Amino acid sequence: MQYESFAFIYDKLMDNVDYGMWINYIENIIKRENVIVKNILELACGTGNLTIPLAQKGYDIVGIDISEEMLDVAKQKCLEEEIDVVFLNQDMRELDFEIYDLDCVLCACDGFNYILEEEELKNIFENVYKLLKEEGIFIFDISSYFKMSNILSNNTFGENREDIAYIWQNYFDEEENIVEMDLAFFIRNGKYFEKFEETHYQRAYNNEEILDILKHTGFNNIKVYKDFTFLQADEESERVFFVCKK
Repeated sequence: MQYESFAFIYDKLMDNVDYGMWINYIENIIKRENVIVKNILELACGTGNLTIPLAQKGYDIVGIDISEEMLDVAKQKCLEEEIDVVFLNQDMRELDFEIYDLDCVLCACDGFNYILEEEELKNIFENVYKLLKEEGIFIFDISSYFKMSNILSNNTFGENREDIAYIWQNYFDEEENIVEMDLAFFIRNGKYFEKFEETHYQRAYNNEEILDILKHTGFNNIKVYKDFTFLQADEESERVFFVCKK
């Protein structure tokens, strides 16, 4: 299972991610699209690194994630920050959300790369379309096909810290466009280190595939940006942002 043991060290290992920049970029997208956003549904919210700051900014936000362990961490952070956020333990492929006319649906940090089948992605997009209000906005990003197939593909990464170490080995299936990620974590427990292992699978989608599914779903007003900019994504963009208005 993904994001079980990893959930409790995820934030430590992701401490180099500038979530503040991510928040600013999302808000700049909203301003640029001239959309009034008061409520947000965030899919694959993880430990709440975007959910909680957005709630602190005054958005009425609900976070959904498949991992109970990730949500446990998010809820603990809310207690520490003394902020009330609703988190739901759901698989976004089986989205069960009864509040319609949403201002915004968000999925950040390549959550959709974990959706391995195009038909499942299509179902998610259809549900998002139904949940949004007219002129509502759908914002999400993916790790690009270029990044998955050229940077992560068949490479090994690692880091050795005082209390945590990890080895991350990737294998890219060129026929299925699936990256298998084998992760081994070593966490200090007193004098010794405990080892935990997880295997993650992500799909490399090219931009045209995503656009075709979005258009089939009903989204026609779509912008595709590269790497936290408002420039058109190109073949060497590493992170691609899709901005869709209903």
